Amino acid sequence: MDYEDLKWEVLTETNGRPQADLLKSYLNAHAIEVELVQEAVGHLIYPVMVDGLGRVQVFVRKDQLEDARKLLAAYNPR
Repeated sequence: MDYEDLKWEVLTETNGRPQADLLKSYLNAHAIEVELVQEAVGHLIYPVMVDGLGRVQVFVRKDQLEDARKLLAAYNPR
């Protein structure tokens, strides 16, 4: 499979699931589809949720990436 065929791309990474879930809700509210992928080690070693444990990658569809980047900038002004 060619990387060009992939339909999802990483938008950003967060520290922990709660932060990722908030960002997902924000993007979903703006009609952006989101998939979250978390490091498995956090779930295997510590089955109870601990804030900040493990990195979570936030994936969006490639055709929504530019819109998602703009929304992320508004969500996280630097």
